[in-house]
Amino acid sequence: MILVTGGAGFIGANFVIDWFNTVDETVVNVDKLTYAGNLGTLESLRGDGSHIFVREDICDGQAMDFLLAQYQPRAILHFAAESHVDRSIRGPDEFMQTNVIGTFTLLEAARRYWQGLPEAEREAFRFLHISTDEVFGSLSMQAPPFTEKHPYAPNSPYSASKASSDHLVRAWHHTYGLPTLTTHCSNNYGPYQFPEKLIPLTITRALAGKPLPVYGDGLNVRDWLYVGDHCKAIRAVLARGRPGETYNIGGCNEVTNISVVHALCRLLDERWPSASGSYCNQIAAVADRPGHDRRYAIDASKLERELGWRPEETFETGLRKTVDWYLGHPRWVSEVSSGEYRKLAGADDLIGA
Repeated sequence: MILVTGGAGFIGANFVIDWFNTVDETVVNVDKLTYAGNLGTLESLRGDGSHIFVREDICDGQAMDFLLAQYQPRAILHFAAESHVDRSIRGPDEFMQTNVIGTFTLLEAARRYWQGLPEAEREAFRFLHISTDEVFGSLSMQAPPFTEKHPYAPNSPYSASKASSDHLVRAWHHTYGLPTLTTHCSNNYGPYQFPEKLIPLTITRALAGKPLPVYGDGLNVRDWLYVGDHCKAIRAVLARGRPGETYNIGGCNEVTNISVVHALCRLLDERWPSASGSYCNQIAAVADRPGHDRRYAIDASKLERELGWRPEETFETGLRKTVDWYLGHPRWVSEVSSGEYRKLAGADDLIGA
């Protein structure tokens, strides 16, 4: 079996669902269930004995020791993180606690567990740390995309906390020999994303008839990666990645924020026309975020060259799938928008427990 942290969040939950669609192997899913954790996303796995959900905090070393000893996973996939830049600016404390202290605590638990394994199991064990391209800072419009060799230059409390966690993972490999893997992904989008991020925020606010906020001039560039492609890449890295290595995962889709919003409005005009005219009329410029990075871009050629992965979705196909998913799941959207989903976090019948 494998152990996944943060498996009720956006990327982690997509990975768990995708895992069961492609792999016949048990998942121990560990999530603290902060505001970003949603058990409703995992509803399709309710009653599946191969999905063991545990509500726990990765900062609790004793709990991590217990889970590893109890379930004996062959790999740990570490998704758990605070990830929203605006929240990190308003309150960086939780980001330092979860992303830095939490990763340190998990690494130490993994090291103790790994060192006690029989030799063959120790050789096969992997610790896969999911990180972000934001640790590399901001690119000029003319600069080549980030490679795995790009120097770190984080510009927000969020990206600084993730850079710190990356350095811890690297150190635990080089000092203790823990067989780690690190991935740096570009901006993810797709089903089940919490509506504080640009794409689901735009969709949900457009349908509610609210203004569609765009920071500054809207010309900040991101490389957009469909979450399903990201999940496939992580499976490839887990299966064939070389311990101690890092791998960039990008969508090969550099698009400005304002272009993303316009594309969403056009799709919504087509799929769910408004009596008030085009959704583009709701676009509203707002004051720019402090320290807003201008451009991110990923060079994922190492991943293609060594592991044979390439994204399958273009930005157009991935965005269409995303809009259709949100239009087709009004209950999920309503529960998240209203906060109703938080009631599940206190439920006694946790999925697979």
